[in-house]
Amino acid sequence: MEHTAQEAAEWMVQELKSAGMLRQEQAVAHIKAHFGEQFIYVNENGNESIDKEVKKAFKKLHGGRAAWERDGFFWGWV
Repeated sequence: MEHTAQEAAEWMVQELKSAGMLRQEQAVAHIKAHFGEQFIYVNENGNESIDKEVKKAFKKLHGGRAAWERDGFFWGWV
């Protein structure tokens, strides 16, 4: 079954709700393993990152209640 960016984003929100934070490396590994490689890309720094469609859906789902912590590479609640 093909997964969608929306499903990956919903997982991200659930993980954030249960753990209180979501590390990028954890999210990348889980999304790649459970939703597929198509939702991961290598960014300009050579690091694996989450596809823009997933991030867009994630942003819509959390509605501004989560923030990216640039120094720690994780999302947390605002």
